[in-house]
Amino acid sequence: MSSVFDGLAGILTGVLGSPDIIWLPVGLEPVTVASLFRRMPVEVPGPDGEPVLAMTPVWRVPLDPNWAREPQRGDRVQPGDGHTYRILSVQPSGSPAVDRFLLCALERLP
Repeated sequence: MSSVFDGLAGILTGVLGSPDIIWLPVGLEPVTVASLFRRMPVEVPGPDGEPVLAMTPVWRVPLDPNWAREPQRGDRVQPGDGHTYRILSVQPSGSPAVDRFLLCALERLP
């Protein structure tokens, strides 16, 4: 079934994303993916227990039916900032579109 949102993730990625983010799926060959890498503010408890804002890395990747599998926990991502990140969790964006985004919470590897 077609949705008015079909194709929107691709348009957003083309305008706001990077065409050369490298996804390193465990056990598979690396894949270059046009996607969005951002640091987003989240509230975390500060030293005194009061909430403070911290910047957490997030990878927004549109689904591609040609992939052997979707990104999953433990895979790595190289967004081109000189660092490698591990995927901690993957959540669908909630969009009904065929090319909807997956939202991947990341941690920077040493």
